[in-house]
Parts: sequence; structure tokens; C-alpha cells
Amino acid sequence: MTGTAPRDSTLGTLRFPDGFSWGTSTSAYQVEGAVDADGRGESVWDRFCRVPGAIERGDTGDVSVDQYRRRSEDVALMAGLGTNAHRFSLAWPRIQPEGTGRAEQRGLDHYDRFVDDLLAHGIHPLVTLYHWDLPQALQDRGGWRDRDTAHRFADYAAVCQDRLGDRVHDWVTVNEPWIVGLLGHQLGLHAPGERDLKASVTVMHHLLLAHGLAARVLHDGDAHARTGIAYSLFPHTPDNPGSAADRAAAHASDGYVNRWFLDPVHGRGYPDDTRTHWERAVGALDFIEDGDPDTIAAASDFIGVNYYTRRIVSARPGDGPWPWRVEPGRADVDRTDLGWEIVPDDLTALLLRLHREYPGVPLLITENGAVYHHEPDADGAVHDAPRTAFLHAHLKAVHRALAQGAPVEGYYHWSLLDNFEWAMGYRPRFGLVHVDRSTQRRTVKDSGHWYARAARTGGIPR
Repeated sequence: MTGTAPRDSTLGTLRFPDGFSWGTSTSAYQVEGAVDADGRGESVWDRFCRVPGAIERGDTGDVSVDQYRRRSEDVALMAGLGTNAHRFSLAWPRIQPEGTGRAEQRGLDHYDRFVDDLLAHGIHPLVTLYHWDLPQALQDRGGWRDRDTAHRFADYAAVCQDRLGDRVHDWVTVNEPWIVGLLGHQLGLHAPGERDLKASVTVMHHLLLAHGLAARVLHDGDAHARTGIAYSLFPHTPDNPGSAADRAAAHASDGYVNRWFLDPVHGRGYPDDTRTHWERAVGALDFIEDGDPDTIAAASDFIGVNYYTRRIVSARPGDGPWPWRVEPGRADVDRTDLGWEIVPDDLTALLLRLHREYPGVPLLITENGAVYHHEPDADGAVHDAPRTAFLHAHLKAVHRALAQGAPVEGYYHWSLLDNFEWAMGYRPRFGLVHVDRSTQRRTVKDSGHWYARAARTGGIPR
């Protein structure tokens, strides 16, 4: 889907092109619960949640918001919102409990029914193969530090396509490879909790290799398949735009966060400046083998944009081996309840940059959202006006990019539901739908009702 984004002056509404995807997003470990149901194997997050102090308040995903058992209720919620697309992930340990070999048919049956339910309500499935819940059995063999895991991932992709590929044609292979490497293997804040700089860049490479191997499998099995990665993309702002040193530091950090992933997937290889930083920090990148660049660049049909905020960077020495520092946000910029700066103009600039640097590649906003801690009022409603304002501003930002030619095909709000937010547990509430943790009662927030109007009309309500 391409085309400009018109303004309907009669309705006073910014209209989006026909065929635009109005979606929501979730991931398996964050919403499913039922971790011991129907033969599911242990994941690295099941194990990590048992580490004392790893998760706020000792929260786990054991029950979460119980979507494994409440699938039909949640699909009905989406239908009530009028959305026409939903991004969700498959739990690898629910499909292959050991990460390889035998497929668990009960897990596949669940996702089979989920896809059918979505399609029956006119909701297009965008399926993520890996959203961080690696089978613990593979972690015990080295996890993503082991090159073989990328090949096992390709096998897993083949199992998923064999069962779902007659109805699912759009696949996110990997979610946020930078975050997996950074928080999971460099800083130890996410599963599997490792703190090893060389391991983190090794993991990032193997995740990109896994993308390439899986994309080949998916394309070989379906002429209509489209594959891409959902990247955690952060626009970079020099702390002092007038400082050449700060501008250089921002560019260097951009290579570490953004270009290290985008460039190789889109055929440019790893950027030389970032490779130099890594080699100074950890030595030779000897895990990159001949033929890997071609495999990584084999098939990527869209860019998945997970956008939340920006990074402000200075040339002042920072922690660790990098010659830059991430600075606090500006005092005059509004923030979410999680303290993240709200900068929708940076989303417009990011989308235009992607259009400029990777021309012709469709763009999907695979995640965008905000944390606000509103609870039901006495009337039972959740009046979260700040989230509605956030949505309004960011959809306008997407519309501006579309109007300037960026080929944005859809917007998937993070998240459909309040859910388990990794090391922060259940404290952050990202959902359009409030979930009462004691009763599992779902309540559509005011922001959800506003987004429903946008989805139904194909435009941004005043």
C-alpha cells in the first residue's frame, strides 16, 4: 500500500490511505500465562523470573493476563475496537518445548484457532516468531551465543509456516535484536541475565543471521510471504547541536543502536564506524563467517519500527567502552509516567530518514505507545486523557511522514492490554484496555475508545 495521506476538509479529519492497517500489538510471554499448559516447555523468562530481585515485586508471567485461556474474549475486544490488524507472537517453547525436534500439536492448535478467530473478525494477523522467549533447553546449550541456535530458529520457522502459512503471510522474524543483546547479554537486566560485552554483539549477529535463515525458509514456502524485523529505533539528538563533537557522538551512538542492524539487513553490511567501535571494545568479531552478510540480507520486505522516544547524546565520556554519553531528557519536554520524553516530531523524522536511506522498503509502526497509570474511576471508566493525547500526536506524526512520501503501511499500538512488562513487572500500564490483575476484568480505556474511532473512520478524530 502506497500513496499520499489526504486531508478531508469536510470532516476536519486527517485521513489515511485506503488499506492502512489500524492495529494493536502483544507478545506471547507478556499476555498468555498458562506456562505449564498443554505441554509448553520452559523459557528463559520462566527461569529468569525466579532469580531473586530480577523482576520488580517478584512478578512473573505465569498467569499474566491469561490470554491463552481468554483468546476469544480478547479477539472480541479487538473487533469491538474496529481494528483491522493485530501483531502477536508465537511462543517458541509452546510449539517446540525443547527448542528443536518434536512439535507440540496442542500449542500449534492454539495459534491455529487464534489466527482463524482474527480472520473471522476481519483482523489481519502480523505474526512475530521470536519475541524473547527462547526455550530454556536451547539456552542450556549456549542460547543465542551459539551459532546453531540460528539454524534451530529456521527449523522452528518452517514448523510455524507449515501450520499457519496458508493464512499468515506477514512475519516479523525477530523483535528488537539490539535490546536482546543489550539488556539480556550485556547488562543482565533481561533474560538470560548475562553480563558479557563480547557475548552481546555475538548474540546480535546470530539474531540477524537467524532472521536471514528464517526469511529464506518463509519465502521458499510461500510466494506471498513478507518478512521483516521489528527494530527498537531511537532517533539521536546531539546534546549541543552546535558542537561538532556532540554531533559526531550522536552519529556514533546511532550506529550502535540503529545502523548496526538496519544496514546489514538491507544489503549494506555492518557500518565501518560501528565495527571499529566494537573491535576496539571486544577484539576481532570472529563470529562473523563468510557468507553471513548475504544470508542476513537475503529477504527483508518491510522495516518494523518500534518507536517510543529519542536518545540525547554528548561527547562526554560515558559508562563502559563507548565514547559518548546518553544524557537526561530536556526539562521543557513532556514525559510519560515512565519518564520517557514525548517527541512525536522525531517519529516523523525517523520515518522520512528510513524512506530516504532504504528507499522503496515499506514501513510498519510495529510498536508505539506510552505508560500512564490510570485506574478505573468510581464510574468504572478509565479516563486516560494523556494517552489519547499521545496517540493523537503520534498518529499526526505518521500522517506527516505519509504526506511527504514515506511508505507507511500501518500502525500497531503497544499494547492492546496492560500486561507483563519484563523486568518492570506489571507496574507499567501500556494498554488501550485496562486489566484488573485480581479478576482479569478487561475495561476499554478512553484512549481505546478514541483509537476505535480512528480505526473505524480511517482518520484522526479531533
